[in-house]
Amino acid sequence: MKERRMISPYTQRSTDSQKINLFCIPFAGGSSYAFRDLGRYVADFVNIVAIDLPGHGRKMRSPLLTNIHEMTDCIFREIKDELNKPYAVYGHSMGALLGYLLSRKVAEENMSEPLCLFVSGHYSPTVPPKQKTLHLLPQEAFIRKVTEYGGIPAEVIREKDLMDLFVPILRADFQSVAEYVYQPTAPLDIPITVMIGSNDTTKYDEALRWQEVTSRKISLRQFPGGHFFIFEYLSEMCKIICRNIEACVTVRPN
Repeated sequence: MKERRMISPYTQRSTDSQKINLFCIPFAGGSSYAFRDLGRYVADFVNIVAIDLPGHGRKMRSPLLTNIHEMTDCIFREIKDELNKPYAVYGHSMGALLGYLLSRKVAEENMSEPLCLFVSGHYSPTVPPKQKTLHLLPQEAFIRKVTEYGGIPAEVIREKDLMDLFVPILRADFQSVAEYVYQPTAPLDIPITVMIGSNDTTKYDEALRWQEVTSRKISLRQFPGGHFFIFEYLSEMCKIICRNIEACVTVRPN
């Protein structure tokens, strides 16, 4: 049975054009398809806008990018015309880093910053990358290491043709994260909600360091599970996201 959606006072006074866009940025190797179920759980005042990077999902024919800043610029160009109304950003793993860089890019362009930033499965941008050479491993070793994170169906791993297609995408994404170097800058002025798995490689103290990139107080929630805990706790995560978005929205009388 489909879970009942949250009903908000804001929902009851809103038209479709007034909904809050939630720009969702996928993890390494992921695509907009990763967010296909979010619409089942978010409140009616939230509009899911799932992003595809070049070479991923609906943009499979576009050349892959290996630079995290070029990826950020690509996302910014795609959504900048939608930033004149309230919105929020969510990213998992690589998408969390991209969500931060996107928020910073928006601030640098003197455009309206997101109401809030939601990140999961990734340590603070101020923590040096952990897997600096993963993308350089030989094919078999690379696949073995990547599968330790979970998230790749066993049937896909067994299909050589699928993996031959998938591995270059993963390598490009892992390279973009591995070569990222944090550049100290003015902190963001937005609330950040951090979500991590208790058995993930991202440790609690590394997640707490997201506080270093914003002047607002962060919130941190730890879920049971590994790197892809998000698929097991999607409903609960969406409740957190929607509550926090609503808390940031100023409802004006009609």
